[in-house]
Amino acid sequence: MIFLYEMENLICGWVHVFGKCIIQLEYAEIGGLVVDTEYRGKGVGKKLMRTAEEWAKEKGYLEVRLRSGGHRKEAHQFKSIGYENIKWQEVFSHKL
Repeated sequence: MIFLYEMENLICGWVHVFGKCIIQLEYAEIGGLVVDTEYRGKGVGKKLMRTAEEWAKEKGYLEVRLRSGGHRKEAHQFKSIGYENIKWQEVFSHKL
């Protein structure tokens, strides 16, 4: 599901949330969260996250997870809205 946030008749942010099932672990995951640079720091991201959480709750999920690149320190404000970092990982790729 993709939710848009409009302000001043402009789309200034969006969030993508989806259900995920891995063996016996089920949760909702944030596929993407983007807020236009002009609207950052105005609560848009928080409102989008709350909307995604409500969607997840309505679908019966008990947890919402998200991933953010380790180099994107400015984007790691999720602790302020109740999220905790549960893992640090590296991503490996093998091109064929």
